[in-house]
Amino acid sequence: MKIKNNYRLVIFKDINNNKFFITRSTIKTKYKIKYKNKIYPFYNIDISKYSHRFYIDNIKDNKITGRVEKFYKKYNL
Repeated sequence: MKIKNNYRLVIFKDINNNKFFITRSTIKTKYKIKYKNKIYPFYNIDISKYSHRFYIDNIKDNKITGRVEKFYKKYNL
C-alpha cells in the first residue's frame, strides 16, 4: 500500500515578530496566502529561528568569541 502525502510549499509566519519563511511541509492548513502571484497554504507558528532564544544566543556567542580572539591577538596572549 502506497501512502500519498500532500508534500508542498507552505508559508509559515512567526507570530512573535511577523517574519515569514517558505518551506516544504505536509501540514494541514485552513488558510491560504498570495505570495509573488502564487497562492500557498499558510500556517502561523509560535517559535521559529527568528524568535527562539537558542538562535539569538548563538549569534551573540559568535560575536563575543570574535572579540576575545581579537583581544588575545592584540596583547599577544
